[in-house]
Amino acid sequence: MHNTPTQEQRYQMLTSQPVEKVIPKLAVPTIISMMVSSIYNTADTFFVSQLGTSASGAVGIIFSAMAIIQALAFMIGMGSGNYMARCFGAGEREKGEKIASTGFFTGLIAGAFIVVIGLSNIENIVMLLGSTETIKPYAVDYARYIFLASPFMIGSFIMNNLLRLQGLAAYAMLGIASGGILNIALDPIFIFGLHLGTAGAAIATGISQFISFCILLAQCNFRKACVTIRFRNFAPSFSMYKSIIMGGLPSLGRQGMASLAAVILNVTARPYGDAAIAAMAIVSRCSMLLNSAVIGFGQGFQPVCAFSFGAEKYSRVKKAFWFCVKVSSAFLLCISLVIFLFSGHVIELFRKGDPEVIAIGTLALRLQICTLPLGGFLAMSNMCTQSIGYGFRSTILAMSRQGIFLIPILLITSEAFGLLGIQMAQPIADLCTFGLTVFIMSGTFRELKELEAKAGTP
Repeated sequence: MHNTPTQEQRYQMLTSQPVEKVIPKLAVPTIISMMVSSIYNTADTFFVSQLGTSASGAVGIIFSAMAIIQALAFMIGMGSGNYMARCFGAGEREKGEKIASTGFFTGLIAGAFIVVIGLSNIENIVMLLGSTETIKPYAVDYARYIFLASPFMIGSFIMNNLLRLQGLAAYAMLGIASGGILNIALDPIFIFGLHLGTAGAAIATGISQFISFCILLAQCNFRKACVTIRFRNFAPSFSMYKSIIMGGLPSLGRQGMASLAAVILNVTARPYGDAAIAAMAIVSRCSMLLNSAVIGFGQGFQPVCAFSFGAEKYSRVKKAFWFCVKVSSAFLLCISLVIFLFSGHVIELFRKGDPEVIAIGTLALRLQICTLPLGGFLAMSNMCTQSIGYGFRSTILAMSRQGIFLIPILLITSEAFGLLGIQMAQPIADLCTFGLTVFIMSGTFRELKELEAKAGTP
């Protein structure tokens, strides 16, 4: 940490150094952050699953509520972070600092509203999210502490994005990874040692989120290389919020649609019992874990993309994009082959001795693995359009996989094919999303080529 590059050195690194060296360097800490976050989310599912099928289903129910909270956090964090990065790329440092502080304090205010609304309507919310009567008590216990922790969860995600998009991913990793490792350690203590059940898992998550929040806030305010977060820089305005929201809509669309899809998944699975809800919850966490490394790699690409676009180096944007697509696609293809062969064993880790959950989960995981290699192109396309300020296109791409396509497909196939329709809905949606993404990115690259010609860049 003592050799932290200066602002000028980071600018030169992000806009001039070979993308094959810069992106992996930035991606390593973001991959670690994403993997640790996914692992501790998966750990919650693993430990709670030992309590029974209904308890396991509760994690799937509240996961959709957490996705809504994260959607809001990512919208503000990505919107303000990308806007800040473009300002830095254009040499507008003071404006970037105001955007960072405005985004952070806006997130805390939003988190406070979630606490009030969530706790005052907790039972209605868990039923709305797709809970059965047998899952409901576990879901309420879990949700209560998740809602209490929401301001710290939102603040952590915002600061994580602000640090990462300054090219300081290692600092972001320290905060996120510390909280994640603590959560993994606290889960068995609170769940089994203190006999708190599902509430214990949520308390462990809340404590870990608070620790992450404190570490990230210290990184922002006591590291000289970082943009400081100060209330005096909180300068909300219509134009600023418009830019933040437009830049963050893709993240809101992606996370928000994922949450809505999770609710509909739970509702459509409810007629098939707690085992179906539990199985699909386990598959969702496994899929998230598999995709987390690719998303982390893409997050190493985003600051290069945003800074280069701000500096009018459009050919560099394209070169970085294709480099990331090739690497991520190769990784996903290899991991898909391995997981496909051992899908049954993966599901059995969570619910050993529960043949119904294992059978439902194994088929669903294998079907989703078939389209997993497409995820590299889908993720990088979404991140590229978002980072260069093409908010509408990025929002469409973000909403497609788990929204525009998945939700209607899930409703149609569940009605037509029952439980099998629920299991195969995601891979069908992936294929549809791939076709739309090819169409949108073709137009985006044509426009980048035109901008390149106007700017006279090589």
